[in-house]
Amino acid sequence: MYKEKIMKRFVVALLALSLVSISLFANGKQEVAPTASQQKATLDVALMINGNLGDKSFHDSANRGMQMIKDQLNCKIKVAEVGYDDSKWEPALRDLCDEKHDIVICGTWQMQALVQKVAPDYPNQKIIVYDTSMDYASDTKGVYKNIYSIEYKQNDGSFLAGALAAKMSKSGIIGFVGGMDNTVILDFLLGYIQGAKNVNPNIKVVSSFVGNFSDAAKAKELTFSQYQMGADVVFSCASNAGEGTLQASKEKGKLAIGVDSDQAMLYKDTDPQLANLIISSVLKRVDQSIFLAVQAAIKGNLAWGTRVALGINEDCVGLADNEIYQKVVPADVRATISALTDKIKNGEIKVDTAFGLTSDQITAKIDAVRP
Repeated sequence: MYKEKIMKRFVVALLALSLVSISLFANGKQEVAPTASQQKATLDVALMINGNLGDKSFHDSANRGMQMIKDQLNCKIKVAEVGYDDSKWEPALRDLCDEKHDIVICGTWQMQALVQKVAPDYPNQKIIVYDTSMDYASDTKGVYKNIYSIEYKQNDGSFLAGALAAKMSKSGIIGFVGGMDNTVILDFLLGYIQGAKNVNPNIKVVSSFVGNFSDAAKAKELTFSQYQMGADVVFSCASNAGEGTLQASKEKGKLAIGVDSDQAMLYKDTDPQLANLIISSVLKRVDQSIFLAVQAAIKGNLAWGTRVALGINEDCVGLADNEIYQKVVPADVRATISALTDKIKNGEIKVDTAFGLTSDQITAKIDAVRP
């Protein structure tokens, strides 16, 4: 009899537990917490690419940043690939502003004037510009109060590239192929020259400019010309056009240094022969910089209406240290680069910059190292 009572109590308890479970899960969709993909997006962020993706460099870095913003910050994103026809840039930027995204992102030095023109028509639009800066000092009407500018200390990274190239060169002549003869690219070049001279005061540097960031054939031609002048390591600093320099490197079996993205790793699987000639790349972490900016915006502490210059200390500039760098570059050279990196970080080395110099001053520095 006692056992029967115990069994009845057990059955009643089990039935009660079942009823509770049913009530909890009857409306399962309401009770189960939404996944990250089901949650409302933190922000709606759009990126305008005033060029083409697939450059394995600058624009692809920006696109990776957008994927980081989507995956890690749970933002809704849109990437508008506009191409190199600059007549299409203003309509594309206005379209994005008309769509009322929380933040519109665009970059390259060409966009500064365009944002300056468009911003007054969208006073409430938050805009992030990278690789350029608005002229905040002249903004007496507060037009740029919702614009955040990101610039990079690319000269710091290219200082290290110059030191690496000079250390790896057997001829004592190294090359530089830039996209356009503008201040940002010249900033790369002056840092490159200074870094090379730091480790070899007698180094010679051949420099050429494509005239745009898309003509790979012209870049290839310029690179071949530099080889004929004795250069045996060439730094490609030309976005899509830089593909020409890298292909010239492959055809001649010469060493190259990439730019913006870790280009050796991008070619590792598709073209290992080329990848093994790219001894490093000057990383200009557009991806990291726009991710940090949007992250700060979400937290409510992004300093809208100001500019920032990001460098080695923010992990936005530096040299790619990958398996090819470790394999091809001798240990003593890697140690030199590491020591120079520390000296830049702690301020012991002040790297030359093209910003604030006259064209004559820049030309003098370039001419001083020509072969």
